[in-house]
Amino acid sequence: MTARILVVDDIPANVRLLEVRLLAEYFDVLTASNGADALEMCENGKIDVVLLDVMMPEMDGFEVCRRLKGDPATAHIPVVMVTALDQVVDRIRGLEAGADDFLSKPVNDLQLMTRVRSLVRLKMLTDELRLRASTTRNIGIEELLARREPESEAKPKVLLIDERPETGRQVAEMLDHIANVDLVADPHVGFFQAAEGLYECILVSTGFREFDPLRLCSQLRSLDRTRFVPIILMVGAHEDDRIVRGLELGINDYLVRPVDRQELVARLRTQVRRKRYNDHLRLSVTQTIEMAVTDPLTGLHNRRYLDSHLQTLFERATSRRRPLSLMITDIDRFKSVNDAFGHDGGDEVLREFARRLRKNVRGIDLACRFGGEEFVVVMPDTDASVAEAVAERVRAEIANKLFTVGNEAVAVTVSVGVSSLKGGLDSVTDLLKRADVALYEAKNSGRNKVVAKAA
Repeated sequence: MTARILVVDDIPANVRLLEVRLLAEYFDVLTASNGADALEMCENGKIDVVLLDVMMPEMDGFEVCRRLKGDPATAHIPVVMVTALDQVVDRIRGLEAGADDFLSKPVNDLQLMTRVRSLVRLKMLTDELRLRASTTRNIGIEELLARREPESEAKPKVLLIDERPETGRQVAEMLDHIANVDLVADPHVGFFQAAEGLYECILVSTGFREFDPLRLCSQLRSLDRTRFVPIILMVGAHEDDRIVRGLELGINDYLVRPVDRQELVARLRTQVRRKRYNDHLRLSVTQTIEMAVTDPLTGLHNRRYLDSHLQTLFERATSRRRPLSLMITDIDRFKSVNDAFGHDGGDEVLREFARRLRKNVRGIDLACRFGGEEFVVVMPDTDASVAEAVAERVRAEIANKLFTVGNEAVAVTVSVGVSSLKGGLDSVTDLLKRADVALYEAKNSGRNKVVAKAA
């Protein structure tokens, strides 16, 4: 695993020491001697992790961290505070400034490398989500990420798995005011509860008598429902090998017992904050993809989705030698509706038409808004005679019940063209063309009728 690490310290000897250690692990290392240069490098360069000294002139590390985390363009970059200050209050101050981790000088090689590798993995995930979000939206990524969700300050739901009741209760009490904690003693029960509980963080103790806690962490990482839930391992004072192995398996952080309450709270908040950030990115991607294939007015699929999915349905039908039919509908004299009631009235008619159309076709049928007042329904496993009957049912549903536009009842009719799959050299284009020709005939021969183009 390689990454670009920025080392920020005003003392050249400290910079050189960290640089040598990181270069030995094949990281790409950049350096800065003050906060202003660090901010500029983070804004302009592709930095994966920042190792940030606290005690610097002009702008200390706490202020640099606050500025990085306060800017949507750099908020996703993990920051590790590195300082000679060894008081808990200083570590908490750094974490509350937005830092993702905290290392005390002299820096322990194990802690340095495990923390950096863990944060690099997390940064890679975040970068992938940011890329998807930015490429699926026309608006800027910073504008998207700058929005705060109203529920982001809600108390997180946390699962604590510790078979020792006394220590488990102590940790749960430490989190009582900032999280909703479920305490489970049995690791097997804890695994299944984690899968069903929609937790935002899982704390796993290493103090099991007859169970390997790293196996539990591995199982949680392999399960889809818990793959992205942060895991914090609570370890004993001399469990360095277990820490290294745990971070390799994908745990996000660790705490050494006896656990300090302030550090526990700060580290939990850091993990929850980052999870919510990434969840927000995933939701944005999902919503954008949905928006890209859904007509916002009617809720039906749009032309883009039809163009991509119809080919799949066509190939499936031809390979399995199953029937496939398609109908195109066009609301008659729709312009007169817009002229009489305005576009708001026309939108009301389109929404109600889509509702009735959906009501009269099956769940497996693909109903799409083709454009304007035209709609397409693709009907798998449906032959020509059944498709024509469905089209007639839709036509009657529209014609026999008045539409309400504002406070007025309005008569609306629809013309429908139907085509069905032919053997031999038939294609999607041919299928659409035949339905379009049939629709044209229905329009020209009086409207409010169904025309089925014979195969």
